[in-house]
Amino acid sequence: MTLTRTAISVLFGGPSAEHEVSLVSGRAIATALAGAGHDVDGWLLDLGGGWWRLPQDALAPPLPLRVFRDPAGLGAEGPLSAAAALEVLAARDPRPVVFPALHGPFGEDGQVQSLLESADLVYCGAGPAASAVGMDKTLFKRICGTLEVSLLPWVEVRAAEHLAGASDVEAGLRVFAAGFDDHRLIVKPARLGSSIGITIVHDIEAPGALRRALQGAFRFDDLVIVEPYLDHPRELETSVMGNTRLDVVAFGPGEIMPGREFYDYVAKYRSDESVTVAQADLAPDLAESIRRAAVDVYLAIGAVGFARVDMLLSRDGVAYVSEINTIPGFTPISLFPRMTAAGGYDFAATCERVVELAIERAAVRPSHRLVPDDLP
Repeated sequence: MTLTRTAISVLFGGPSAEHEVSLVSGRAIATALAGAGHDVDGWLLDLGGGWWRLPQDALAPPLPLRVFRDPAGLGAEGPLSAAAALEVLAARDPRPVVFPALHGPFGEDGQVQSLLESADLVYCGAGPAASAVGMDKTLFKRICGTLEVSLLPWVEVRAAEHLAGASDVEAGLRVFAAGFDDHRLIVKPARLGSSIGITIVHDIEAPGALRRALQGAFRFDDLVIVEPYLDHPRELETSVMGNTRLDVVAFGPGEIMPGREFYDYVAKYRSDESVTVAQADLAPDLAESIRRAAVDVYLAIGAVGFARVDMLLSRDGVAYVSEINTIPGFTPISLFPRMTAAGGYDFAATCERVVELAIERAAVRPSHRLVPDDLP
């Protein structure tokens, strides 16, 4: 389909550690869609969960991120509760397609998707179930384990378990690490992105090293995932768009050459040393197998619309599926829109295609509104 002028509401910010990244993504999406001729409004979700409808002039200019800490100073309407904001969105005529550009918890874990479903609003991207699975790396790995893809072994640690017996938990992790030639471990929150809260434990026997890594991850989540650390793997990303196996397309893979030990938050957003390329230098057969695996993972969790699948390519040529991002970044450094651009969609066309897929998906879904004759 060709997207005609459409009412679109873009959500960004959110009560997440990825708040500022979302501000950049959401404003870029809103600006691109408005520039393509659509009727776009922007909604800022603040760190406390309040919803603010922004004036148009707060979307286009390159305003510094700090000004969004005071939405009222920007002339925004709010703060509204989620329920009140959804009433406003649902009352618009025509009803908008909602584009959640919310990274991390609340935006990417199924919570906002459930709210939008409850208001019978059409929205972009994965539904509540696929979002929740994609956000939770432990659930994601379990599902990927049913596919013919490679996964790194992992251990799950819950905050309550560590609080009840930190020494026993840490001893178990040392036993886990002893099963690999390289005894380093990587510790990260199970349900977060942007590499926030991640620590590489170089010496698992060093006093307090494991405990500090776990406590750092527990700052952001009460569920932590621990994996063996791959020594300087190639970091690959693949963009996927589509609703079903009939229309799904994968782009890339692209590659990240981090300017630090791994592609952490600083390397992504505060360093000029990291380099990213939209087309990795890979043998054609390997690139195709990576795209195929990305599509399989995407469909297996029930993702729709768009997502980014991340993999780690070891020195011996094994591509390990790492995670899926059901709301990937749309920042100037983000690979998702750069990979789709290499495949023929510029930034605005990528955003429009995501909206088209939302409309196409809504057109074939049963109505949420039942009448007595619908009852069995």
